[in-house]
Amino acid sequence: MRRPRHLSPDERRLWESVARQADPLHPKGGPLKAPEATPPAKPVREPGSEPAPERQDQPRLGFRLGEKAAPKPMRDDLAPSMAEALRAAPPAMDVKAHRRLTRGKLRPDARIDLHGMTAAEAHPYLTSFLLSAHAEGRRLVLVITGKGKRRDELAPMPVRQGVLRHQVPHWLNLPPLRAIVLQISPAHLRHGGEGAYYVYLRRPR
Repeated sequence: MRRPRHLSPDERRLWESVARQADPLHPKGGPLKAPEATPPAKPVREPGSEPAPERQDQPRLGFRLGEKAAPKPMRDDLAPSMAEALRAAPPAMDVKAHRRLTRGKLRPDARIDLHGMTAAEAHPYLTSFLLSAHAEGRRLVLVITGKGKRRDELAPMPVRQGVLRHQVPHWLNLPPLRAIVLQISPAHLRHGGEGAYYVYLRRPR
């Protein structure tokens, strides 16, 4: 059995110093008092120097800790509607006449009602009607498509309302109608509003 080693004078002084600074696990004088908080040390400022100004550009949080985030508004990823795209397009016809057209001040020379037809029925009927109107020298034709049935807003895939209202401008930009159509514009409220289009035809040669 090894004999215990005696502490040297230097080791004993170090032990006594550490023991004085340590708190006993089971004090006899009652529970330990919590140590007082030490105030933060003030920065040392050199003589003659001015204190640094407080920064005002520190970013601030827009919420408090623990606060619930505000719900984001729901947005669908559908492209702008056909009517919005047509309104944003620059006019291909005379500017003054286009302004009167969009205000509903031009009277259509002819009209065609596609309301209630399927796309397969409406496409050839519209093509034949516009070719005949152009050959007769008519300039402004009102194409009535209807607003279409309202779709289920909670459907898994978002769909557009009104098949004909969406397809007619595409048909007008395909041959043979593209060669005779000068301007397409959503109709004024007095002529059907969102359920109709103005089709301004070119002059026959």
